[in-house]
Amino acid sequence: MNEDHRYAFHMNALHGGLELIDTQRIVDECREPWFNQTLCAVNDCVVRLGIIEGDFHWHQHIEEDEFFYVQEGRLLIDLEDRTVELLPKHGFLVPKGVVHRTRAPEKCVILMVEGSGVVPSGDGAVGTGDTE
Repeated sequence: MNEDHRYAFHMNALHGGLELIDTQRIVDECREPWFNQTLCAVNDCVVRLGIIEGDFHWHQHIEEDEFFYVQEGRLLIDLEDRTVELLPKHGFLVPKGVVHRTRAPEKCVILMVEGSGVVPSGDGAVGTGDTE
């Protein structure tokens, strides 16, 4: 778990190869407002499930790209110069080094694909102005 206890990060991969992954069961059982679970490893990357509501902090990943895919709900990705809105079946790639934060005004379920070394909280929080 991150030092900020609002965020629950579970880095262990729940599944290996040839296993059914039931994301709906995980969503139904989740009681935390900001939940991140690694589902499986794919080569040098991982697929993570995020169940989120509220605002994350500004951060960046210096060495790794991060891909977001919305399963349900609405995800806002704030960048320094704009906000991108993702709805169900929308995806978005945040390239390495780009300062960003994610927000979900209501409960949102997302999949993230990123290098297995990515720390979900970023390579250090980055202070920047709020984008509303």
